[in-house]
Amino acid sequence: MDEQSEHSLIRIARAQGDAEAAEPLDLGRRVRELRTEKGWTLEQAARQAGLARSTLSKIENDQMSPTYDALKKLATGLGVSVPQLFTPMRGARAGGRMAVTRTGEGAAHATATYEHELMAGALARKRMMPYRTRIRARDVAEFDGWVRHEGEEFLYVLTGVVRLYTEFYAPVDMRRGDSAYYDATMGHNLVSVSQEDATVLWVTSVD
Repeated sequence: MDEQSEHSLIRIARAQGDAEAAEPLDLGRRVRELRTEKGWTLEQAARQAGLARSTLSKIENDQMSPTYDALKKLATGLGVSVPQLFTPMRGARAGGRMAVTRTGEGAAHATATYEHELMAGALARKRMMPYRTRIRARDVAEFDGWVRHEGEEFLYVLTGVVRLYTEFYAPVDMRRGDSAYYDATMGHNLVSVSQEDATVLWVTSVD
């Protein structure tokens, strides 16, 4: 996508993400989850962390707020970083989030080179930004330099033939069913080399 549209879409995703507050974390429950995941008793986990069993028990039962030094010992003993003590376990609970976007119902965002249709717009705090794009550009000269942004990107060709230009690789022609996964900090541009405008599915990480 061109730089202007990329930044606009990223802003859209982040603006939507502001609508949903992060769920507070129960540190005691998180520590207990990490310990039981390893199959350790309180005494085993306390020994690994260099803490008293009673101290670990109080932490797990939210009866005390550990010092940063205790948190470092606990994290080392459990084999995680301190920030991971405050990160909910992935897949620990189903959130039940879902969004269906019918063809043509996504948020439209057109530029000189692309026509984007942003999907799953109803969901806030998405970790991925999916969008269907019609590729208008026919020559890389139509772009104002390389597009680059944080995160990673997945590209899947839906119709037509496209040519993917990247900063560190030779151009690649891709047809329906072909896909590419790349570091989005690397400069990249996409043009249609078929007679008609090609269409692709893009999925971009937003965090």
